[in-house]
Amino acid sequence: MLNIQIGLKGKEEMVVGRQDLASMMGNIGAEVLSTHRVVLLMELAARNAIKDRLPDGMMTVGTFIRIQHLAASPLGSRVRAEASLKEVRERKLIFEVSAYDEFEKISEGENEQLVVSIVKFLDRVAKKKKNSSC
Repeated sequence: MLNIQIGLKGKEEMVVGRQDLASMMGNIGAEVLSTHRVVLLMELAARNAIKDRLPDGMMTVGTFIRIQHLAASPLGSRVRAEASLKEVRERKLIFEVSAYDEFEKISEGENEQLVVSIVKFLDRVAKKKKNSSC
Protein backbone atom coordinates (compact mmCIF):
# COMPACT_ATOMS: atom_id res chain seq x y z
CA MET A 1 0.00 0.00 0.00
CA LEU A 2 2.64 2.52 0.99
CA ASN A 3 5.69 3.55 -1.03
CA ILE A 4 7.51 4.46 2.16
CA GLN A 5 10.87 3.03 3.25
CA ILE A 6 13.02 3.34 6.32
CA GLY A 7 15.67 6.04 5.93
CA LEU A 8 13.52 8.69 4.26
CA LYS A 9 14.51 12.16 5.47
CA GLY A 10 12.71 15.48 5.77
CA LYS A 11 13.43 18.92 7.11
CA GLU A 12 11.65 22.16 7.95
CA GLU A 13 13.14 25.56 8.76
CA MET A 14 11.94 28.74 10.41
CA VAL A 15 13.09 32.04 11.84
CA VAL A 16 11.90 32.55 15.42
CA GLY A 17 9.27 35.29 15.44
CA ARG A 18 7.37 36.93 18.29
CA GLN A 19 4.43 34.55 17.80
CA ASP A 20 6.80 31.59 18.41
CA LEU A 21 8.08 32.74 21.80
CA ALA A 22 7.35 31.00 25.08
CA SER A 23 6.48 34.42 26.53
CA MET A 24 3.54 34.64 24.09
CA MET A 25 2.18 31.42 25.60
CA GLY A 26 2.20 32.71 29.16
CA ASN A 27 5.77 32.00 30.20
CA ILE A 28 6.42 35.64 31.07
CA GLY A 29 9.95 36.80 30.37
CA ALA A 30 10.94 33.73 28.34
CA GLU A 31 11.81 35.44 25.06
CA VAL A 32 12.86 32.13 23.46
CA LEU A 33 11.37 29.59 21.07
CA SER A 34 8.53 27.72 22.80
CA THR A 35 8.60 23.95 23.14
CA HIS A 36 5.23 23.56 21.44
CA ARG A 37 6.59 25.39 18.37
CA VAL A 38 9.62 23.05 18.33
CA VAL A 39 7.19 20.10 18.34
CA LEU A 40 5.30 21.53 15.36
CA LEU A 41 8.55 22.10 13.46
CA MET A 42 9.59 18.48 14.07
CA GLU A 43 6.20 17.12 12.96
CA LEU A 44 6.42 19.19 9.77
CA ALA A 45 9.89 17.79 9.08
CA ALA A 46 8.53 14.25 9.50
CA ARG A 47 5.63 14.96 7.14
CA ASN A 48 8.03 16.42 4.60
CA ALA A 49 9.96 13.14 4.59
CA ILE A 50 6.98 11.22 3.18
CA LYS A 51 4.57 13.80 1.72
CA ASP A 52 5.25 12.92 -1.93
CA ARG A 53 4.92 9.19 -1.23
CA LEU A 54 1.43 9.03 0.25
CA PRO A 55 -1.35 7.60 -1.92
CA ASP A 56 -4.03 10.03 -3.11
CA GLY A 57 -6.62 10.65 -0.43
CA MET A 58 -4.27 9.85 2.44
CA MET A 59 -2.50 12.05 4.99
CA THR A 60 -0.65 11.60 8.25
CA VAL A 61 -1.70 12.68 11.72
CA GLY A 62 0.60 12.94 14.70
CA THR A 63 -0.20 10.34 17.37
CA PHE A 64 2.82 10.51 19.70
CA ILE A 65 5.81 12.71 20.35
CA ARG A 66 8.60 12.41 22.90
CA ILE A 67 11.28 15.06 22.85
CA GLN A 68 13.85 16.73 25.04
CA HIS A 69 14.13 20.48 24.61
CA LEU A 70 17.86 20.88 25.24
CA ALA A 71 18.61 24.56 24.62
CA ALA A 72 16.89 27.91 24.13
CA SER A 73 16.74 29.74 20.78
CA PRO A 74 16.33 33.53 20.90
CA LEU A 75 14.05 35.74 18.84
CA GLY A 76 15.34 36.06 15.27
CA SER A 77 17.40 32.87 15.27
CA ARG A 78 17.13 30.41 12.39
CA VAL A 79 15.97 26.93 13.45
CA ARG A 80 16.02 23.73 11.41
CA ALA A 81 14.26 20.46 12.24
CA GLU A 82 15.28 17.16 10.71
CA ALA A 83 13.40 13.87 10.64
CA SER A 84 14.50 10.40 9.61
CA LEU A 85 12.05 7.51 9.25
CA LYS A 86 13.34 4.71 11.46
CA GLU A 87 10.41 2.27 11.55
CA VAL A 88 7.30 1.40 9.54
CA ARG A 89 4.56 -0.72 11.14
CA GLU A 90 1.74 -0.99 8.61
CA ARG A 91 0.20 2.54 8.75
CA LYS A 92 2.34 3.70 11.71
CA LEU A 93 5.48 5.67 10.88
CA ILE A 94 8.11 6.34 13.55
CA PHE A 95 10.64 9.12 13.02
CA GLU A 96 13.80 10.13 14.82
CA VAL A 97 13.62 13.94 15.06
CA SER A 98 16.05 16.67 16.03
CA ALA A 99 16.26 20.46 15.83
CA TYR A 100 19.15 22.90 15.64
CA ASP A 101 19.62 26.64 15.77
CA GLU A 102 22.71 28.40 14.41
CA PHE A 103 24.64 27.47 17.55
CA GLU A 104 23.74 23.96 18.69
CA LYS A 105 21.28 21.08 18.84
CA ILE A 106 18.21 22.38 20.67
CA SER A 107 15.99 19.30 20.72
CA GLU A 108 15.84 15.58 19.97
CA GLY A 109 13.35 12.76 20.23
CA GLU A 110 10.80 10.64 18.43
CA ASN A 111 7.61 11.39 16.49
CA GLU A 112 4.95 8.86 15.53
CA GLN A 113 2.53 9.53 12.69
CA LEU A 114 -0.35 7.44 11.42
CA VAL A 115 -1.36 7.27 7.75
CA VAL A 116 -5.14 7.83 7.51
CA SER A 117 -7.82 8.40 4.91
CA ILE A 118 -8.59 12.12 4.62
CA VAL A 119 -12.30 11.45 3.99
CA LYS A 120 -12.68 9.07 6.95
CA PHE A 121 -10.75 11.43 9.24
CA LEU A 122 -12.88 14.45 8.29
CA ASP A 123 -16.08 12.39 8.61
CA ARG A 124 -15.16 11.49 12.21
CA VAL A 125 -14.47 15.13 13.02
CA ALA A 126 -17.78 16.21 11.44
CA LYS A 127 -19.68 13.62 13.52
CA LYS A 128 -18.09 14.92 16.71
CA LYS A 129 -18.95 18.49 15.78
CA LYS A 130 -22.54 17.53 14.96
CA ASN A 131 -22.93 15.82 18.34
CA SER A 132 -21.33 18.62 20.36
CA SER A 133 -22.62 21.94 21.62
CA CYS A 134 -19.96 23.89 19.65
